[in-house]
Amino acid sequence: MSEAHIFVVEDEESFVDALEVGLGREGFAVSVARDGFEALEKFDDVNPDLVLLDVMLPRVTGIEVCRQLRQKSNVPIIMVTAKSSEIDTVVGLEVGADDYVAKPYRIRELVARIRAALRRQAGDSTGEIPRPSATSLVVGDVELNDDEHAVSVRGESVAMPLKEFDLLRLLMSNVGRVMTRELLIDRVWGSDYFGDTKTLDVHIKRIRAKVEPDPTNPSRIVTVRGVGYKFERPTD
Repeated sequence: MSEAHIFVVEDEESFVDALEVGLGREGFAVSVARDGFEALEKFDDVNPDLVLLDVMLPRVTGIEVCRQLRQKSNVPIIMVTAKSSEIDTVVGLEVGADDYVAKPYRIRELVARIRAALRRQAGDSTGEIPRPSATSLVVGDVELNDDEHAVSVRGESVAMPLKEFDLLRLLMSNVGRVMTRELLIDRVWGSDYFGDTKTLDVHIKRIRAKVEPDPTNPSRIVTVRGVGYKFERPTD
């Protein structure tokens, strides 16, 4: 994939220089913001295909930038975090990041993650989930409309970013069936996904917060220990 536009949000000049050279050699167009405020100001004008977003930024943190971007865009966001900052990684995923990479990183691995995220966003054969035959899935009080990319719970509309929507659709279209963690990751994030299962767990947590009557005691999306998850049919 060439000429995709990558928005690099990074305040360390050594990383900025390396990314401009490395990504440029791979055929990407690159725009740069050096703090969170500048990133939010420039985002609409840049209109990127992917955002590479550092967690630790001046003025506005990367976490807050991610949160605000997710309110208006489904653009893929890869967060960059210090290797020791696991809590930042988790929070980043919770506010809508698609993936994360730890500093220091290899440019080859980063490019592979970028290309995988762009393919998934484009919905090509590498990462696309097969669409259910029905355009609307209803399980109990949860309804998912594939054509309108809409989810309602107990009659109320629920905002559902792309990855959450894809994951919920996969679980609902296989209601009652245990889906392994590996299968869920492969079908939603693609077989070339480099991250760990933490990304899946965080997305499940976010979906539960939206569809479960009691997210601390889930009855719809249940954990099958040592295997994965399944969407349960209602018992009443």
